[in-house]
Amino acid sequence: MRIQLLLMVSLLVLSFSAKSQDYDPWMRLNQHFFSVNDYFDQLLVRPIALTYTNVTPRFFQVGVGNVFDNLQDVNVAINDFLQFKIEDGLSDSGRIIVNSTIGIGGILDVATSMGLYRNEEDFGQTLGVWGLDAGPYVFLPVFGASNLRDSVGMMVDALFNPIRHIENIESRYTLYLADELDFRSSLLAYDELIIGDRYLFVREAYIQNREYVVNDGEVINEFGDFK
Repeated sequence: MRIQLLLMVSLLVLSFSAKSQDYDPWMRLNQHFFSVNDYFDQLLVRPIALTYTNVTPRFFQVGVGNVFDNLQDVNVAINDFLQFKIEDGLSDSGRIIVNSTIGIGGILDVATSMGLYRNEEDFGQTLGVWGLDAGPYVFLPVFGASNLRDSVGMMVDALFNPIRHIENIESRYTLYLADELDFRSSLLAYDELIIGDRYLFVREAYIQNREYVVNDGEVINEFGDFK
């Protein structure tokens, strides 16, 4: 089974790399930024995330993750409404209210147990729903995989991030770092899935995931029907 999976991924990477000039015109520059990011990730960021995961109890990690999810739900709710997903917007707004109060500042995810399930939306997705093309793939220093549309979306989302509006600079950047640590820790389980060319693997995973979320799970079949 593992050999079949490796073969399938290898074939996909080769087929996508043949079309890379279509959506990755700055591939050489992107690869340079990826190499730098990956070097510091393996040298510093990943070991810190591993230590955090191994040292802190699971309930603590879940609580920290819930707090940052609750903060991110502000952006999610805004983008729900911008995409005219009124029911989702009301649900995510309800999550913020419930988890910020009953859930003790978001430490406990009470809303999910009440049937208010979390959605995943951002302004990059909103632009995609509005019809804006993703544009060329870019790999941003520090921030990682993106495209022109999502890079703009990232800047807009940053404006509505509650952490940004904390006046105390030390507290603000401490929360930024904690958020990134929580995010990197959540990706540790996926590290072993990366095989072959790391750059190509990350690029294709990002592109496929963004297509999936922008289209709400409806991925266009480019290969037709097999008979």
